[in-house]
Amino acid sequence: MDGNESEASESHWRTGGQIPGSPGLHAFTVSGPLPSAIPVLIAVPHAGRAYPCSLLERMRNPGFAALRLEDRYVDRLAEQVARATGATLLIANAPRAMIDLNRAADDVDWDMFGCGAPADVGSYTPGKRARSGLGLIPRRLPGIGELWKRRHDECDLAARIAEIHEPYHVALSEELAKLRDRWGAALLFDLHSMPPLALRGGQAPQFVLGDRFGTSCHGSLIGSSFAYLAEMRRGAAHNRPYAGGYVLERHAAPGEGLHALQLEIDRSSYLDSRLNEPGKGFAAMAHLLTGLVRRLAVEVAALGRTAPGWAEAAE
Repeated sequence: MDGNESEASESHWRTGGQIPGSPGLHAFTVSGPLPSAIPVLIAVPHAGRAYPCSLLERMRNPGFAALRLEDRYVDRLAEQVARATGATLLIANAPRAMIDLNRAADDVDWDMFGCGAPADVGSYTPGKRARSGLGLIPRRLPGIGELWKRRHDECDLAARIAEIHEPYHVALSEELAKLRDRWGAALLFDLHSMPPLALRGGQAPQFVLGDRFGTSCHGSLIGSSFAYLAEMRRGAAHNRPYAGGYVLERHAAPGEGLHALQLEIDRSSYLDSRLNEPGKGFAAMAHLLTGLVRRLAVEVAALGRTAPGWAEAAE
């Protein structure tokens, strides 16, 4: 893309973090070519399926609730897209039921814990997500209710933050910095899935693009995304009902060349009728996302070439 395609490259793959209760099982994996082929990092924080037995034993309806919490098989879509495009890939293995990587570490409903809020928390006011039941550790889901048989221990939360949450975000920050240093700009493509949206009087969109209402990435990236999806005859919404969460809030800094975009995909467009296994639309969805990532990569590389001081640094 910038004349560096001829450079010799090799694949790198590393693991990070640990899943408490599962000795030797890492919380996430990072992979991609070295040097990077495009200035895009695809992250999948909600598709983890490594459930420790101790976690499943605590859940009221582990099979159904876990399935509802997961961004089911988005990691498999991301793997195909990364393989086709050369994007860097960060996949969480730890399940969302254990800890939600798209929530701040203090977005906790302390009523879920036997000892209540620690003394050092101060005046406890849960965040919006925690109040809805979907805080750092999910508490309840619509149609299911409470997820847990009993309260959690504070030491469990501390271990999950230290061994999963913080290492994941450190790795994400490091990988984005590497891409920006090479390309002058980098894009975090935060990939999620959503239940089919209900829409009165029309066809519900299959995608929701989130940029935290224009704050997490350059407007050209949103414009290109909508143009591409329109060309593919796929309906898309902007920021509603999903504008992007903690991942974008923590890692996006467009003024510093770090752009971030969240994409939500209707699960029925790539899974079977039970929303459980890959369906007949899976291959088409992987192909569509590959085209989108390639288009965005060109846009981000162009933004990088105009970044102040980048041309001198690249020489």
